[in-house]
Amino acid sequence: MPEVTISIGGRDFLVACQAGEEPFLKSAASMLDAEAQVLAGQAGRMTEARLLLMAGLMLADKTAGLEDKLREAETRLAEASAAVEALRAAPAPEPERIEVPMVPPSVTETLAELAAQAESLAAELEEPQSV
Repeated sequence: MPEVTISIGGRDFLVACQAGEEPFLKSAASMLDAEAQVLAGQAGRMTEARLLLMAGLMLADKTAGLEDKLREAETRLAEASAAVEALRAAPAPEPERIEVPMVPPSVTETLAELAAQAESLAAELEEPQSV
């Protein structure tokens, strides 16, 4: 079992851990040390046990706050997911009906007659006139 030397509040500790967990231990020790440094700067000299206790409590407080935020985010995510599922389960809306007016057959016939007359007049105008 590997042993790692960590420094908390300016004090070194030899800690055993499982093989491969060294980076996690060092990361956790770094967070604990950061809290201990704050305490050491504010309270001056304190016993090792009290320094570790207070630093641990400060980290626990931060962790509790983060867990509260995580639960809140998970609740919002669950609500959003439920809303999405409700939208997916809802029946599709009825398609919008659009009516396009049709041109009555009598108008079409009248336009065809006018076109024929226009073509006839154009043909007469194109014929050479005899003088």
